[in-house]
Amino acid sequence: MTQLDKVLYTARAHTTGGRDGASKTDDGRLDVTLSSPGTSGTGTNPEQLFAAGYSACFIGAMKAVAGKMKVALPADLAIDAEVDLGPIPNAYGIAARLKVSLPGLDRAVAQGVVDAAHQVCPYSNATRGNIDVTITLV
Repeated sequence: MTQLDKVLYTARAHTTGGRDGASKTDDGRLDVTLSSPGTSGTGTNPEQLFAAGYSACFIGAMKAVAGKMKVALPADLAIDAEVDLGPIPNAYGIAARLKVSLPGLDRAVAQGVVDAAHQVCPYSNATRGNIDVTITLV
């Protein structure tokens, strides 16, 4: 297990009701209703939140490594994230796919940015070896 050298930020959320409840952060910036996947509820679910969080974090990692590599990223860069929920032996698990779009960037340079970001992204480091993650440059 990797230990943090220093805590830079701590997110705090209070959740009630599980997948059919609500979650709110202590600063009030996030206040969501939760619904189970595939139900008619109006809320989001943990898998959607994970997809949004991972993709946003990965873009941040790409910006950080691109700066060090002296690579200008396109303004219209984007990630389409998919998070699957399904059974594993005796439990449930998730898998994630990130489809990274870096339009106009040389493919070899773009792949270098993606590969470097995957090494520094906190979500990538948290999931590496734990769940199936596929990152594709599209």
